[in-house]
Amino acid sequence: MIRTKLCDLLGIEYPILQGGMAWVSTAELAAAVSEAGGLGIIGSGQAPPDWVRGQVRRARELTARPFGVNVMLRSPFVDAVMQVLLEERVPVITTGAGNPGKYLPDLQAAGIRVIPVVSSVALAKRLVRSGVDALVAEGMESGGHVGELGTLPLVPQIVDAVNVPVIAAGGIFDGRGLAAALMLGAAGVQMGTRFMCATECTIHPAVKEMIIRAKDRDTVVTGRPTGHPVRVLRNKLSRQFEELESRCAPVEELEKLGTGRLKAAMVDGDVEYGSVMAGQVSAMVREIQPAREIIRDVVRGAAELLSRAGQWVVARE
Repeated sequence: MIRTKLCDLLGIEYPILQGGMAWVSTAELAAAVSEAGGLGIIGSGQAPPDWVRGQVRRARELTARPFGVNVMLRSPFVDAVMQVLLEERVPVITTGAGNPGKYLPDLQAAGIRVIPVVSSVALAKRLVRSGVDALVAEGMESGGHVGELGTLPLVPQIVDAVNVPVIAAGGIFDGRGLAAALMLGAAGVQMGTRFMCATECTIHPAVKEMIIRAKDRDTVVTGRPTGHPVRVLRNKLSRQFEELESRCAPVEELEKLGTGRLKAAMVDGDVEYGSVMAGQVSAMVREIQPAREIIRDVVRGAAELLSRAGQWVVARE
């Protein structure tokens, strides 16, 4: 058993969050992770409020345990989505792409925990001053939108800078990752890419197969000129981005190329011209497993490593 203050804060059994990935983290996946003792998170992306409400209610049909919703603060529907989550009394909200400060008073008055995703110490400090409950410190190893710092240097810096629980994300795959995160001072981990190959994840099978076939250098970061870099698996679309970026194409052209490509991959199965957002741990995923098995293996592996941690300590007189 591995239990941290994060478990008490969120009412979960194990300190493992499933990343809230747009077009990937549906109610089915979130509920399965929560049923297994972690915190499942629905990815709202840029979905309209009615879709989000339907997903929340579907998750409640599948589990009585706590779950969360990830809100992308640049969504055109963000105000309406936040209102839905207030009305539905969702236990936990994670946020990305901005500062949720304006929503905090109403959310916290309703007893909803708010946990932003951050990629820098400065943003972490600013959000803690605004009153958030915890932080996800996400390194650039992750899939999707990324920052500039790796998980290993980012997590301890944020742990040292704030007084709320910190959740490590980016490059977390198994018990070694969870054990390492706890040794860095984190109170838990968030995993995205590995849960993409959970049995309960509803993405297109072609995407799961692409992740399973991936090698160590098969991800690439595109979109840096737009100010919103994204880590994806290499394909014909990523090569188009690289070609446009090499000739300094206008940002508008890059943004046009990327429009609708995530759905094309995750829902329609276009793994050549869709945006297959996945992290560097893709190279470590080798099978499709139920969410319960994934969490069990991660927790057992970490517990074994932590129990053996003292074997390398040599007493000196």
